[in-house]
Amino acid sequence: MEEAVRARGAAREAIEDITPARLREYIDGLLESSGIIPGVLTLLSVRAGDDDVDANEVERRATGVQLIYEGLRLTRRLAHDEPWNAEPPHTESNIAVLAADVMVSRGFSLLARTEAAETAVRTVKSFGRDQTARNGEGALEIDVFELAIVAGTTATGGDRPAGARRYAEHLATTVAEHESSSNLPDDTAERLAKLSGRRTNHVDEPPSSTTDP
Repeated sequence: MEEAVRARGAAREAIEDITPARLREYIDGLLESSGIIPGVLTLLSVRAGDDDVDANEVERRATGVQLIYEGLRLTRRLAHDEPWNAEPPHTESNIAVLAADVMVSRGFSLLARTEAAETAVRTVKSFGRDQTARNGEGALEIDVFELAIVAGTTATGGDRPAGARRYAEHLATTVAEHESSSNLPDDTAERLAKLSGRRTNHVDEPPSSTTDP
């Protein structure tokens, strides 16, 4: 699927300058094998608003969202698994902690001067509160899906969709295995077009799959 390939490729390209090499390779491995839904959702949100947008800007936004998600998701896993309780020297877990921090920081830098910057900050703050309280299962996906929708739709000059949060909640409960799959409902593009206030011209065409090839 075009969006999945594009989002994954852009995210991996964005970390090519990270050093040392072992850290970069660790992050690249995560991006290669993980689900790519946040990046795909960002690209679809852009397309729902306007097709005539600078490709580099679009990919920057998709990458920013994807990296923030990957970093926070890795942090969540580390917090639950507590790998530092294993036998020393804990090398792998140390790299994982650093990778999580680098991905979130790089994601922030890519979204810093966009209309989604404030939503990105709220996403990380919300994650911190949820993890501290040890609750909010699935809340990260809701926050990140909302961030993806905001980052994508505002790339076309549009306003933040009023129903972005509600649709993000819907996706978080209906998308199966969002951590290892890039599947999205067949009507995602149409729903995003309605959110952005744009009527799609393709509703009578067969829906395209949003599955990573």
